[in-house]
Amino acid sequence: MNLPNSLTLIRIFLIPVFVLILLIRIPYGDFFAAAIFIVAALTDSLDGYLARKWKQVTKLGIILDPIADKLLITAALISLVELGRIQGWIAIIILGREFAVSGLRVVKAEEGIIIPASKLGKIKTISQIVAVILIILEKAYQPYINIPLGQWMMYFAVVITLVSGFEYFYRFKLHSGA
Repeated sequence: MNLPNSLTLIRIFLIPVFVLILLIRIPYGDFFAAAIFIVAALTDSLDGYLARKWKQVTKLGIILDPIADKLLITAALISLVELGRIQGWIAIIILGREFAVSGLRVVKAEEGIIIPASKLGKIKTISQIVAVILIILEKAYQPYINIPLGQWMMYFAVVITLVSGFEYFYRFKLHSGA
């Protein structure tokens, strides 16, 4: 197993640790959870970068990497809904878009068309990661910054998520000739 695939597996193994630390009540739990989430999110960029740089792109990596990404965001959103820190509709919209675009990619892959991540898709991912981190750490910075940065960022992430989803389906329509 190469290093990029190992990083992807590390990200997957960090997910239950992240969820456990986020959901149990321990001193500084939010800081630990945010740190684990950040490490897991950084492995996403690092594994792809290393795989391309070292020419170690594998079928396993192509399959596991997007699954790991979606598992991380899904776990974070469901946990934040459970904690009452975000509304359920936010998680539904973001996760619905993820499933829809993944389904679209599978359909197009069967036709021999690979739909790569777009710039908007990458902005979507970054906005979701930043929003999750800000929501997790909201209690820590609220005494100093009395504005709901995390909620605002999450709303921005929802908008970017929807726009990028529409972009993928627009590109699908162009490829299908419809």
